Amino acid sequence: MSSRKYLTYEYCGVDVGCGGYAPSVTGRHRPGRRVAGTVAVVSAGEPYDSLVPLRRRTLVLLTIGQILGGLGVGAAVSVGALAANDLAGEAWSGLASTVMTLGAAVLAVPLAQLADRQGRRISLTGAALIAAVGAMICMLALSVHVFVLLLVGLGFLGAAAAAGLQSRFAATDLASVRSRGRDLSLVVWSTTVGAVTGPNLAEPGNTLGAALGLEPLVGVFLFPVVAQLLAAVTYFVWLRPDPLLESRRLVTLAAAEPSDGLSIDGGQGNRVLVRVAIATVSLSHATMIALMSMTPVHLIHAGATLSIVGFTLSLHIAGMFALSPVFGILTDRLGRFPIIVVGQAMLLAAAVITALGAHQATVVMVGLIMLGLGWSASTVAGSALLNDASPRAERVRLQGRSDLAMNLAGAIGGAVSGPLLALLGYPGLAWTLLLPVALVLAAGWLGLRQSRRVQATA
Repeated sequence: MSSRKYLTYEYCGVDVGCGGYAPSVTGRHRPGRRVAGTVAVVSAGEPYDSLVPLRRRTLVLLTIGQILGGLGVGAAVSVGALAANDLAGEAWSGLASTVMTLGAAVLAVPLAQLADRQGRRISLTGAALIAAVGAMICMLALSVHVFVLLLVGLGFLGAAAAAGLQSRFAATDLASVRSRGRDLSLVVWSTTVGAVTGPNLAEPGNTLGAALGLEPLVGVFLFPVVAQLLAAVTYFVWLRPDPLLESRRLVTLAAAEPSDGLSIDGGQGNRVLVRVAIATVSLSHATMIALMSMTPVHLIHAGATLSIVGFTLSLHIAGMFALSPVFGILTDRLGRFPIIVVGQAMLLAAAVITALGAHQATVVMVGLIMLGLGWSASTVAGSALLNDASPRAERVRLQGRSDLAMNLAGAIGGAVSGPLLALLGYPGLAWTLLLPVALVLAAGWLGLRQSRRVQATA
């Protein structure tokens, strides 16, 4: 035993023991004390910083895969509605994005189960290949003019979105409590590249397709095919060692003593906070989708130009992703719950601003920026809380369940926003979004009370 030392650090989201070789997660040095979670036993000769290069390399690879996946999805989304309109008419054009969202929801749990059994590398590679096949099916559908086949292809393309959501959790597999929010948010931030660049590939894709003698819009789907295949190669060849499997390899012992701070040990408090985290990301996503999806319709009806609509959505997307690292750092430093509250306050502000200034394009633009920022803060902090609260044995499964709930909530938000707009108008739609914000705040308050009660009795 003299040749072994406990490191006070947190491998893969679990506190480990202390032997004087590293700083404590809580900032206090207590030699010999074991804390809640799972303890990693490390040889005294094993360098403490040996995990840092692997974490950085994993983040770089996940970021590259996320950018490639975003390029493909962005290009497909930009023409999906147009393709549906060409094949089935305007009434069905909105079904394109809904089917992609539902595809991501349906695939979220199976991909999480695959990751749980085989690791992130196999799961993410499989998702990218499914998305590539989906893009090929879309090309075939447009070539033979079959609408149902287009929907099938778009559903398969949803695998790219599912992979993007899983990537943010993969970034936390080797992260400590102090860096989990930051690492997660960096992968979310990388989505900006694909989300902004992807839609601009529509015209080059059409030109390329015409040069190859393809039907209109078919060439655009060449970009998702190539991007997803490159993402699959990136994951399969270079995502080694697998972050999830490596994190499990490092875990060898379990400690039963409770730790300081917000420590989740798999009891009732754990389950409550898991539900709070899933409710936060799901309801925040539904709120964002509901208001964002109807804003272009409202602006056009109010006389805005397509340029103003495009600029408004670009600023909204920038709000969603560009500042996510800031929210990640704040989540690590200030805690999960404070940033969730900040995010909900921004969503509330977005609803109020757009409701009161619905007839002014500039005011709506400000509201959409706030909407993106609120979504970003809530998603980053809620995802970090989910990792904190999930028992290790069930963590990946619960991540898949969270992604399923998030996508379904987004699909429902998009589906009900149209009828609400027709019934209540744009201001009325905005006011109704105060309800999901209130539900998240209430759930967070109850969850925090429950966690403190569990700590007090531990």
